[in-house]
Amino acid sequence: MRTVKSYPEAWPLHSPFVISRGSRTEAHVVVVEIEQDGVKGIGEATPYARYGESETSVLQQIAAQLPAIQNGMTRSELQHALPAGAARNALDCALWDLERQQQGKTLQALCGVHLASDITTAHTVSIDTPEAMASSALALWQHGATLLKIKLDHHLISERLVAIRTAVPDATLIVDANESWHAEGLAARCQLLADLNVAMLEQPLPAAEDAALSHFVHPLPICADESCHTREQLTQLKGRYDMVNIKLDKTGGLTEALALASEARQQGFAVMLGCMLCTSRAIRAALPMTPMAKFADLDGPTWLAADVEPSLHFERGVLKLAAASVAD
Repeated sequence: MRTVKSYPEAWPLHSPFVISRGSRTEAHVVVVEIEQDGVKGIGEATPYARYGESETSVLQQIAAQLPAIQNGMTRSELQHALPAGAARNALDCALWDLERQQQGKTLQALCGVHLASDITTAHTVSIDTPEAMASSALALWQHGATLLKIKLDHHLISERLVAIRTAVPDATLIVDANESWHAEGLAARCQLLADLNVAMLEQPLPAAEDAALSHFVHPLPICADESCHTREQLTQLKGRYDMVNIKLDKTGGLTEALALASEARQQGFAVMLGCMLCTSRAIRAALPMTPMAKFADLDGPTWLAADVEPSLHFERGVLKLAAASVAD
């Protein structure tokens, strides 16, 4: 018999995180602990209001599964018991963590992948005035970050991007509009991004307006984020997107994330690995995905005023893993 605990946590940020949907000053997560025979597996998830989630709703979903989890529910069974989302993610990742400890393996060994010791990650520039965003980009660049993710809404697009590109002419830029743009004017905006040597545009349109991207000729890759949660969406994304952003909170855990990445690549999509605002617990659970990702965006813990212990080590734009972490 297993024992299971679930509880919320709030982690203050060191500075406001601003995207097109609003500003955050704390990361709110839900943690699950599953213990069996003295071995404890831990999973973390971030409820996201955009997907109709709250701490309360996620904890209620988890509570409904407690008897089954206590009686030995497997990860495979969990995929059918809960829909994709934060609740399933917390449980799925806790089960992975429990299993890898029971078998005396690292998570990547359990998944059959090999991790690099240094993983380049995007660092996010959140929405502000053009001058402030340029200053933030330059500070990140000067601290070694070579891949910058620029958050935008529908205001001052040219002004913000030109200021940032002027400040960091050699940085690799990816732009995330978080569904704040619309089809009208999209072609001109894409051309602006291409002219500024932006490497990729993420989720420019609301997910409900994806049809506008069908047969849309674009000069840079476009990535689906809010439009892609599980393998079920891939068919409708074909011909609209070039890449998919995989986040464990959307897929409902590592189990579906691995399957989604495999299927997406088979269908010709490139893969981006993303995260929510979270602690190092959530990033560790996603690490087996990194070998499949063209871009990794794993800077969630770097926004925290203090991280969970033991914390991951971010240095000069790189997530640096200890030798024991990458050993097979």
